[in-house]
Amino acid sequence: MTLPPDSSPDSTSEFEAALAELKQALQEIESRYAQIQRDTQLRDELRQRQKYLETQRHRRRDPQLQAELKQIAERLAELDVNLESSLVSWETFREPFWQAVRFGGLGIVIGWVLKSIVASG
Repeated sequence: MTLPPDSSPDSTSEFEAALAELKQALQEIESRYAQIQRDTQLRDELRQRQKYLETQRHRRRDPQLQAELKQIAERLAELDVNLESSLVSWETFREPFWQAVRFGGLGIVIGWVLKSIVASG
């Protein structure tokens, strides 16, 4: 591999490291997207099964139906949590959080300084 005249080995290795990191992030996103699709499909199937069992439950009282309905409801709740967590993650809020902490803290300090200036003046 020949390097362009204006690039150094350090910048090339940094680029390769950034590229590898980007590939890893893309693979994680693809994997998470596939999981979201599977969970969404499973949730839809479970909801259909739940509706069917609800109609069957009204026709006949069966403890197995009740147990299966309870199991489906628990699994649906679990899937809803998984799907909701796919939209919200620490990575999404990390930068805005630290900016709020930084500028909020700066605002408090400026407020104290102004208050002490006004109080002493």
